[in-house]
Amino acid sequence: MTELLFPPGLLLVIGGLLMPLGQTLRNALIFILPVLCLILIWLAPANYVVTLPFLGFELEPIKITTTGRLFATVFSLMALVGGIFAYKQASTLELSAAFVYAGSAIGVTLTGDLITLFVFWEIMAIGSTLVIWAARHDAAYRASMRYLMVHLLGGLLLMIGIAGHVVETGSIRFEALQLESISQYLILAGFLINAGAPPLSAWIADAYPEASPSGSVFLSAFTTKTAVFTLLIAFPGTWLLIPIGIYMIFYGIIYALLENDMRRILAYSIVNQVGFMVTGIGLGTEMALNGAAAHAFAHIIYKALLLMSAGAVLYQTGKRRCTELGGLFQTMPWTALLGIIGALAISSFPFTSGFVSKSMIAQSAADQHLAIVWFALAAASAGVFLHAGIKFPWFVFFQKDSGMRPPEAPRNMLLAMTVFAVFCVGLGVYPAPLYTILPFTVTYEPYTAAHLVAQFQLLLFAGLAFFVMLPMMKRTLTISLDFDWFYRFLFKHLGMAVVTQTSKARTRLENKAQASLQRLLNYLDKHHATGILSQNWPTGSMVLWIGVILGSFILIDIVF
Repeated sequence: MTELLFPPGLLLVIGGLLMPLGQTLRNALIFILPVLCLILIWLAPANYVVTLPFLGFELEPIKITTTGRLFATVFSLMALVGGIFAYKQASTLELSAAFVYAGSAIGVTLTGDLITLFVFWEIMAIGSTLVIWAARHDAAYRASMRYLMVHLLGGLLLMIGIAGHVVETGSIRFEALQLESISQYLILAGFLINAGAPPLSAWIADAYPEASPSGSVFLSAFTTKTAVFTLLIAFPGTWLLIPIGIYMIFYGIIYALLENDMRRILAYSIVNQVGFMVTGIGLGTEMALNGAAAHAFAHIIYKALLLMSAGAVLYQTGKRRCTELGGLFQTMPWTALLGIIGALAISSFPFTSGFVSKSMIAQSAADQHLAIVWFALAAASAGVFLHAGIKFPWFVFFQKDSGMRPPEAPRNMLLAMTVFAVFCVGLGVYPAPLYTILPFTVTYEPYTAAHLVAQFQLLLFAGLAFFVMLPMMKRTLTISLDFDWFYRFLFKHLGMAVVTQTSKARTRLENKAQASLQRLLNYLDKHHATGILSQNWPTGSMVLWIGVILGSFILIDIVF
């Protein structure tokens, strides 16, 4: 064990800022920093806290908790494997921003006060925006600006909530809150915006697919899961999260089934999967919280694997729509196989990581006799298999041959995908290492006969439904309207209409004012140029009038 002198996440932040100094240094930092960060996280003693005085408060920039260590571990792992996937193809700007992004996310998970959390929270928003912007095309720039506006709104709500909470309680500790004041509701709203909760869920599908093939991989891991972590710490057992989570689950499924863009399918799937975690946090039992934490850990890995396979296809073909793809398994067999492993994991297929994590959330609902919640989670599991487990690999790799014969993905991409595929299968077959690092003691046994039979039945009938309804599942070149239509189209056009009408009214007022001024000038000009006062007067006359005026003053002075 060792004592930490500064937050481990700062290693990645500082390293990311140093990457532009040279290609060799950049490549070395990609591999060294995540490993060093991971070592520091696990060498520090449990419940280790570093305090720092600040404006009369005690900051806790480092606080090692079981939950924080779990998330920091998978974030460090994501930075390492994501770096392997990206280092040959990504720009230095993207990798630099990605490591700043990852380091600030780790900083959030290893802090014990709200002020430090907010600082890392905002650095995370800047880093993730630059990851999107680094794709360097117009759609990415516009998406990054919308993304930034949404997260600035979330950060503003969070800042106001924290300030109000500090005024009300005098405490800056990052701990469980009870939703007893407006300030705490604002803190919850700030966290939920980053989680992709309604009504602003659309920012995920709007922004993530516009990043580069490797940028989307980084983006899938940190923002939403950092929000899950903060909800786990601050709002466990908050019943409001249950309907919010269920809404997110079905929202993600419906839009993913409608979507034609393969990366937008997976982006909507992020909302869906985070919905499972939010629901588990709302349930609030030890098993549910363990399930939410374990599912976040597993989700980062299998979602990154899915986006890596989609990114490899995009990198090799330049195509992203399902209607333009198909038959790629012939020349990209390893990418297809590894993508299928990720698809099985997200579908909670037995002997994959999703099966041993997501099932704890459903079991917690059953233990609390919440039949509606349990049935919703069961139906959602079938929906996940439809859109991510089958639809994504089928339309990308196996549907009607597109005629394209791209080469297999580069080796570094295949290596990164292989590492995460091993994790997906390894944790599914032997979940004990994951269960050991969860926040609470795990007594759950995923591999029971009843659970296996029920899950196989669910997946079998979901798969049958997909192929029976395959003609309906085929995508066309359509656009799915989401809530972002309001601020991308309606509010924009309303604003332009207001500006146009205001401009017209201003023009009319200016014209009227100019006409009135011109009439005044004309009147003055008339009397000045041709009136009696404007005529030329002889000098003698002027002397006479001056004499008259002076005589009048003398007379008035004598009389009065």
